[in-house]
Amino acid sequence: MTSRTDFKKTLDAYQARQGRFRVVDVPDMRYLMIDGHGDPNTSSAFSEAVEALYPVAYKLKFASKRDLGRDYVVPPLEGLWWAEDMAAFTVARDKSRWDWTLMLMVPDWIDQTMVSTAVEQTRARNRPARLDEVRLETLSEGRCVQTLHVGSFDDEANVLAHLHHEVIPGHGFRMVGTHHEIYLSDFRRVAPAKHRTILRQPVTIEGAPGV
Repeated sequence: MTSRTDFKKTLDAYQARQGRFRVVDVPDMRYLMIDGHGDPNTSSAFSEAVEALYPVAYKLKFASKRDLGRDYVVPPLEGLWWAEDMAAFTVARDKSRWDWTLMLMVPDWIDQTMVSTAVEQTRARNRPARLDEVRLETLSEGRCVQTLHVGSFDDEANVLAHLHHEVIPGHGFRMVGTHHEIYLSDFRRVAPAKHRTILRQPVTIEGAPGV
């Protein structure tokens, strides 16, 4: 019987605890990605991105189990978030100004040919509106600081402000890269008060060149 890998349990990058800010060195990871802009609560582009990513991800999972004998749990949805003025996250929370990339991680044994096949299989069956925008890309974050937030997304502001203005400079770091969220709970099915979200920020040593 084929064993099934659960990356939430086996990858150190998916480990976080509420109230603790942890420095972690994240390896390069490969994702199915789609970009977008605007309020995730009201933007059709956001829901359409989710609807395009998951069918491809599950077809990859089934192909991996069938053809390679390597089964795994489809990892949690993740998102990169940014705005021209990052105060839109920690102060104003003006979601209409947010840019984002939604992502689902794929194992390193999945190649572009498998992804292209999964996209074509999805197209033949139900053709999600944004299917043609799904891409496979490597994300290189390196050293990061992360914590677990439990509760509504709208309650993240104070945690992020503490992370950005106290924890990160307190460790002699400065922020680089893009704010990253990992949704350990399915926000389509779990009550907001019970959402479990890893909040991650890539960093570099203060004074070092950054991206």
